[in-house]
Amino acid sequence: MNIKVKIPQISKQIYKEEVFDVLQGRYNILGPLWVNHQMEWFNGVYSAFKDHHKFLIVMYLIKKTLDFYSRNFVKLTFDQFYLNETIEIEKFNIIEISSALNIPKESVRRKVYELQELGVIKRLKKKIMVDRSAIPYIKPRNSVKKISRFLSTFSEMLVDEKILSNSFTSETLQKNIEKHFSFVWKRYYELQIPMLLGYKDFFGDVETFHIFGACTTNQHLYYRSNKEIKMDRGEFIKSLTITNNKMVGLSAMSISDITGIPRATVVRKLQKLVKRDFLSINEKKHYKLTGTFIHKIVPLQNIVLNKLANFSTSVFNIVIL
Repeated sequence: MNIKVKIPQISKQIYKEEVFDVLQGRYNILGPLWVNHQMEWFNGVYSAFKDHHKFLIVMYLIKKTLDFYSRNFVKLTFDQFYLNETIEIEKFNIIEISSALNIPKESVRRKVYELQELGVIKRLKKKIMVDRSAIPYIKPRNSVKKISRFLSTFSEMLVDEKILSNSFTSETLQKNIEKHFSFVWKRYYELQIPMLLGYKDFFGDVETFHIFGACTTNQHLYYRSNKEIKMDRGEFIKSLTITNNKMVGLSAMSISDITGIPRATVVRKLQKLVKRDFLSINEKKHYKLTGTFIHKIVPLQNIVLNKLANFSTSVFNIVIL
């Protein structure tokens, strides 16, 4: 009995370096789309516990399980991964989490205790479980849809640059992400966790980055471009600086409404950002990025975009191969 097996054609794969170049070169289209996705995702992260660190710890623990699946050649679909409310996680200790996430040990200890009190982390005999039913924002159906839409537009850019022969619909991408979910979500966390840690280190805390991100998203979406125009990230950033005086910034109340962070915290963090020349404030008390600061963040953005290129390449090659 002959069983037909589809053998992947290595020659059809695409490479991260090519994808990264397009991401940089067509940033005027892809940048605002991705920044908007990230802002919506980050708002959801905060809304889960009204605490960034708790969600970061939960993400880290689930990532350990995804790593276990990958090491042992286990592949789960979206529905299989979320079949049960609980997910078993590997043993962990406070020092390990503190080192991995750069959070003080006492803070980690307190957050883990609070997660146990909320019923998110449970011990059942020898097993340690994360109870996803205790987390309001955990089943990422919308995130998968939005990532698929972003990647669909990205695929159109890759066709224009003759890297892909055909673009992919968001439906096709969503179907493949859900089919290979445990693998794709491991790569997604490998993008998101280092991104959060990098910006946390740069800004001093996650809340400040979140608030700055709201201003960044507002400025990116203000400057939308025609798909026919090619503008790399350097040109796009320069354009943001030129149009800075024309656009309307965000008030502290608007930022609080967008992020869910209490207004008092937002005001305090905004004062810190203005003092460090990360943001400017006008007579209407609207906040915008400063032209001088935009360039300071480029090295960190390069790292993030490199990881985004790696994630995107992985998903595209799943569909191709």
